[in-house]
Amino acid sequence: MSPLFRVEDSPNHGVLTLTACLDGGLPWFHNVWYSMRIGFVGLGNMGSRMADSLIKDGYEVAVHDINHDVMKMFSDKGILTEDSPLKVAETSDVVITMLPSSNHVLDVYTGQNGFLSGFNPLRPWLFIDSSTIDPQTSRKVSAAVSNCSLIDKKDGRKPPAMLDAPVSGGVLAAENGTLTFMVGGPEEAYTAAKHLFLSMGKNTIYCGGSGNGATAKICNNLAMAIGMLGVSEAFALGQSLGIAASTLTKIFNSSSARCWSRYPLQPGTEELL
Repeated sequence: MSPLFRVEDSPNHGVLTLTACLDGGLPWFHNVWYSMRIGFVGLGNMGSRMADSLIKDGYEVAVHDINHDVMKMFSDKGILTEDSPLKVAETSDVVITMLPSSNHVLDVYTGQNGFLSGFNPLRPWLFIDSSTIDPQTSRKVSAAVSNCSLIDKKDGRKPPAMLDAPVSGGVLAAENGTLTFMVGGPEEAYTAAKHLFLSMGKNTIYCGGSGNGATAKICNNLAMAIGMLGVSEAFALGQSLGIAASTLTKIFNSSSARCWSRYPLQPGTEELL
């Protein structure tokens, strides 16, 4: 089967050359500069910085959040703000969400004034959810998206696609555009969206089918949590036997115990990192 999309490099990430193909290999459009409107819903500590990265990279972005202060912050910068997720979807080609929980994701996609609450068909050809949620919810929402059709159905375009693409790296990586994306969903959609991921991060890893990105994030968080527990126990043991925390910090940071999860456990010792 021919790919749904083929992405070619461009001088500006914000304007992509997409060669989109039918099953028979015939292009929907060929070597056309395609300027995409990106919708972004969820402008918290992570989402606001991810949206900023897209804006800095030249994408045209429309945003929504229930926090009016952060909406005003984007509006004051000349960014289009919409009063509901549905309005974002109605004006966007690709929609990205970064939300606190599975329930928030379900509400933004399928709730009142959610992406899918309007009349089918949809304008966006791709939905990307970067929230850290359970894979079952990711698969449920992906199935709901795939049951919709596109407004622009010319040339036999397929239904809209969804990628679950949680991130690792925290607020600092979101600020610096160095996030790692773990992505599940159709591989051709992942390939088409890779420029977006690389605008917000430096690593993007395809994990397989729908829900696999969410699964990878849970596995990553589990491994990190186990590491944090181990570091905490080691600090407690060392101090109980008379070693200062600052001494243990120096040892851990210059030996095999060095790990990412140690850093936030010892505020005030950043100079030792």
